[in-house]
Amino acid sequence: MRSRYSAYVLRDEAYLQMSWHPSTRPTTRPNAPLTDADTKWLGLEVRAETENGDSATVEFVARCRVNGRGQRMHEVSRFTREAGQWFYVDGSFPEK
Repeated sequence: MRSRYSAYVLRDEAYLQMSWHPSTRPTTRPNAPLTDADTKWLGLEVRAETENGDSATVEFVARCRVNGRGQRMHEVSRFTREAGQWFYVDGSFPEK
């Protein structure tokens, strides 16, 4: 999770794609501005993490500014490990 957050900060699209599980990896990124120049990432708070064999979840809050306006992304991400490498599968957004 932390490496993917760092990839967003650095706008490392190649790493984001490589660390996304092939079964759910988008071919295009419709969710811009996640890595565009108008987004400034401000911090990551990992709230919970669970690991069960080759599956894991991470609940986090990431803060950013998009065009100067503060935003928060609160997600529970699912990961799977294959051949020793962790891949992001998908995420859900907890209700407020």
